[in-house]
Parts: sequence; C-alpha cells; structure tokens
Amino acid sequence: MIQAGLDRRSLLVSGAVLGALAILPSGTAAAEIDTAGLASMTGDVRPIGPAERAARLDAWRALMAAHGIAAVVIEPGASMVYFTGVKWRRSERLTLALLFATGDPVIVTPFFEEPSVRQSLGIPADVRVWQEDESPVALAAKIIGERGAARGAVGVEETVRFFASDGLAKALPQARIVSANPVVRGCRMLKTPAELALMQKASDITIAAYRWTWPRVRDGMTPGEIGALMDAATVKLGGIPEFALVLLGEAAAYPHGSSKPQRVREGEVVLMDCGCTVDGYQSDISRTFVPGRAPDAVRRVWDTVARGQQVAFAAAKVGAAAGSVDDAVRAYYTAQGFGPGYRLPGLSHRTGHGIGLDGHEPVNLVHGETTPLTPGMCFSNEPGLYLPGQFGVRLEDCFHMTADGPRWFSTPPPSLDRPFD
Repeated sequence: MIQAGLDRRSLLVSGAVLGALAILPSGTAAAEIDTAGLASMTGDVRPIGPAERAARLDAWRALMAAHGIAAVVIEPGASMVYFTGVKWRRSERLTLALLFATGDPVIVTPFFEEPSVRQSLGIPADVRVWQEDESPVALAAKIIGERGAARGAVGVEETVRFFASDGLAKALPQARIVSANPVVRGCRMLKTPAELALMQKASDITIAAYRWTWPRVRDGMTPGEIGALMDAATVKLGGIPEFALVLLGEAAAYPHGSSKPQRVREGEVVLMDCGCTVDGYQSDISRTFVPGRAPDAVRRVWDTVARGQQVAFAAAKVGAAAGSVDDAVRAYYTAQGFGPGYRLPGLSHRTGHGIGLDGHEPVNLVHGETTPLTPGMCFSNEPGLYLPGQFGVRLEDCFHMTADGPRWFSTPPPSLDRPFD
C-alpha cells in the first residue's frame, strides 16, 4: 500500500531493493552483491535552492503576462515539483497548485494532507484545504475568483486529468480555459545551469554503474539479474534507479522488449537501457554489446547506429526545427538500406525525446516537430536500428543545447568492443 506523501522516487528505491532479491547464477543473492569498491558520487551535488526557485517564479510570471494567462492550474507531478517543490501523488482526492501572474501561488489539498504537503513546499505559498464532504474544484474556482482571474484565461497544464479541467470549466463559466503550455513548457524546456549540473551528475552515475556492471555480465544471466547489478551499483554511487531495461538476443529487436524468457548467450546482443535521478533530474543511457565474438551483421548495424548518433548530433543546430534532426537520421539510414521512414528493418521510433525532471518530456526529435532548438533544451539521442526476428542495436546518450551547439552529457562509445569507454 502506498502511504500518503510517498513520492515515486522513494518507491523506486524500494523497488531496487526488492529487485535485489533475485538469485544470480552462482547462487548468490543479489542483495549480497559486493559493491565495496564503489562510493557515492553525490558529495558535491547542490539541490535546487531558494534562488533558483525565485528565478522560476519570475520566469512564470513574465510568461503569464506575455501570453495573457491569469492563472495556471497544475496537478501533482514533475511540473508541481518544478514550480512549488511539492512532491505528491495523484489520487481521487485532488491536490492542485494554482499559479498567478501576481501574488503567491496557492496549494489546494485535503485538510488531513496539509502537514505533509507543507513539508516539501519550496516557495512562499498559501495552502487552502478542503474537507471530505467538500469540492476541491469549487474551492479552486473560488480562489481563482478571489484573485481576479475568473473572467480571464485560465491555463491548464497538459497532464491535468479531465475531471479536474472539466470541473473548473463548469465552475468558471466566464473564464477561458486554455493550454498552460506557453508557461509550463516555456519554463521547463529551458534548463538552467543548476538543472544541467544535476542531469550531468545523473549521467555520470549511470555511466559509472554501467562500467561496474558490464564485466560482471555472465553467460546464462537473465535480464532481472543484470538489472539487479545495475541498480545495486547505482544506489551505491548515490543515484536513485529509475529503470534498468535489459534485452537479450532477439528481444533487442523490439525497442521495449519481449515477454519470452531470455538469457545471456555468447555471440548474442545484450541491449541495456538504464537511468537514474539526482535530486529528481534524470539520466537515460543505452548501450549494446556482445559477449564473446560479435557476428559481422551485428557489428555492421552497431557501426551504422553509432554513425546515426553523430548525424543527429551534427544536425542539432541552434534555431533548427527539432524535427530536422530526425529527418537527417532517416535520410542517412535510408541511404544505408534501412527504412524508409518508420519501416522495418530500420528505426521504428523517434530519434529522441526531451528529458529533465521527466524521463520523457516535450519536445521530441521527431519528424514534423517545428519547435526551434534553443540553448537550454535537453534531448536523448537514440536512433536505434531493429531487425525483427534477429536483433536490435540502440545507443543512447543525452545532450543539451548551448549557444555554440549541442553538448553531450555522456560521450557515445567508440566501438562495439569498447562500449563503455
């Protein structure tokens, strides 16, 4: 049972511990994995502090004024953490953050949850409560009216559930319900140096965990056993594991895997897609390698994907449309005999996604996306190639845009034989 106020990252730590109960081929419990040679890398981490949060407050107010939005409504999740510091979970009992162009934000939450909500509040804000026999939507509408926004544009964050947005629309008949994307995306898409530093640390931890895990992969291991090694290393290094996807052999031909039993076999592909968080900011790194001698076909595809990553990186120019990066990769792959488009064998998914507090967040490196690349934007670069019934190769490293162009968080590997250099 999930206790009130327990955030997802805490659950993931518990999940990593539970996952460590798997038994390795040697018969050793994963909970007994010797990570004594590893030490935390987070001693120099600087969490998001008051100055950063004050700058966010100024930024959202400026964007609200520029776009004529009088109030913004947010449910628990990454956006609420970003703007208020409040780490909460969604349930049928609404907790909302109400942002305004002037004055402090307001948190609307159940009466009995108020003390817990206040514990994670990172900015000056009013907390207004509702009782079990009252309507939180009615309370939110009342507050919006008190703040003079009931006749203006009320922006709803894109992940807010329908029953909440629909209820507000009915409770505020004279308001215009609009998308809050100009404010929320306008702030969250452009990472500050403080955010970039946390993402860099998360990437450094994931790479260090990979380097520790890779030489411990043995013939006959299952995905769960390899994932337990990766999670144990990540925790010891100071990160909170977010995911450890391990695909073996033919399963690597399907981007998110297969339900068929899998074990490591010499000469077959091992594809790992792993990430962690540091103060909530995420890493996302994939590597593909082969225990023993790699077949020539795998080596050719691996080299093509490695070049595909570089094609994407070179296409990521300030001012270019995000979709042009995906187009450049597909043009290269088509010339190599893959595709065209999303056809298989080839690249069946977008070249990359935005990343930050969420592992996947706007915008994406995908055909048709016109958003111009701007300094501060962060993306994954993962133009995998998949051959159904055979194998797949995915290499994934994230980068952020600077005034001079893209800069890697993690450096792509030099070759199939040196996947973690």
